[in-house]
Amino acid sequence: MAQSKTDTNSQPGLTQPPLGRDERGSIDVDSLPDVIQWFLDYDQRVAVIRNPRVEEVFQWKQEQSRRTGEDVFLFNRAEDRIAIGILQALSEHATEAELHTWMCQLLNALDKATKATEDVAAAYRLDLAAQVSVVTESQKIPAANARTNFLMNCWLESLCTAEVRVLGWLYQEFYGRPFRPDNF
Repeated sequence: MAQSKTDTNSQPGLTQPPLGRDERGSIDVDSLPDVIQWFLDYDQRVAVIRNPRVEEVFQWKQEQSRRTGEDVFLFNRAEDRIAIGILQALSEHATEAELHTWMCQLLNALDKATKATEDVAAAYRLDLAAQVSVVTESQKIPAANARTNFLMNCWLESLCTAEVRVLGWLYQEFYGRPFRPDNF
C-alpha cells in the first residue's frame, strides 16, 4: 500500500520541518513560512485544510462574511488563511504564557466546535463521512441559523486542528518543552 505524502506517522525517515536558526541558535522567523508549508505538505492533520470539502466550507464562510459585510480580510484559499493565522498568532502572542493561553483557547474552541458538529450531525442524520459536499449535506438542517452555525463549526474544527498542530510543534521548538494545557 502506498504511503500518503501527508502521513508523517508512517514515514520514519521524514525530516523535521525546516526551522532556521541564526548563528546564535535563535529561531529565524523568516523560516516560519517554510515550516507551515512543510506541515501542509507532510502532516495529514494540517493538510486537511487542502481537502476540497474543507475548502468548500471555507469558501462558504468567506461568502457569508462578504454578504454580511463583516470587516474581515477575505482570503483566496483556506491554506492561505491558516498560514496567516499561524503567523499572526505568533506575532500577537510573543511570550510563552501568551502563546500557551492562545493555544488553550484554540483547544477550547476546537472542543466546542467538535461537540456541536457531532450533535447536529446526529440530530439531523447528516452523513459527513460520505463524499457528498458538507454544504449540500447541511441543507438537511431546516433552520438557516442552525445550518450557518453548523457550517461555521465545521470550519472551526479544521482551522483549530491545523493551527494548534503547527503552533504546538513551534511551541516546543521555542520553549524547549511540549505544549500541555496544564503547563502553567
